Amino acid sequence: MPKKFALIVAGGSGSRMNNQVPKQFLELAGKPVLMHTFEAFYTFDPNISFVLVLPDGEFSRWKELCEKHRFTIPHQLTAGGSNRFESVKNGLHLIREEGVVFIHDGVRPLVSGRTIRNCFETAQEKGNALPVVPVSESVRYVDGTRNSSLDRSKYYLVQTPQTFRVSLIKKAYEQAYSELFTDDASVLENTGQAINTVEGNRTNIKITYPEDIRIATFLLSTEN
Repeated sequence: MPKKFALIVAGGSGSRMNNQVPKQFLELAGKPVLMHTFEAFYTFDPNISFVLVLPDGEFSRWKELCEKHRFTIPHQLTAGGSNRFESVKNGLHLIREEGVVFIHDGVRPLVSGRTIRNCFETAQEKGNALPVVPVSESVRYVDGTRNSSLDRSKYYLVQTPQTFRVSLIKKAYEQAYSELFTDDASVLENTGQAINTVEGNRTNIKITYPEDIRIATFLLSTEN
């Protein structure tokens, strides 16, 4: 069984939350969002090795929160870069063994064990896995004053953890940054690798706006 790593990327700010507290530190059901995210992976496998990427100015805040909430899941900590590409690259530098790495948004606290397992099994077999869910609403393409309908059956929403064999994704991140890199899968895809999609979970929402905290609070309450 390959070694498992969870690279948690939490470099966001509170700008779209209209809150001075970065969204990864906002309280959700009694503790910071980020701690719920850790626990989702720890519940799946307590032997996972964790790497957390934070803005370097937030290290002390995180340490204080860990002490306050008696958070003891072991993890390595590193500073984020000027963009997500650089932040993930910094995190990958701390992973020095072969295995499978889950690269996950720190503000997706409701990822299910089933989604994590889907990603792990496919990445173990095929080298990578991308969790997706079908688009459920009508979709239109808008370009200036022109717009047209699209066949939604051909479109999917991308989630995390985007999951890879360590050696494959580390080599992919040796490339120079490009604005075409929208996520980790696109970085790997640029090396010529085909991307494998797996079933995600619709409740795996990304905390971005104030109402997302309320939705996540409700979803957590229904799990208990």
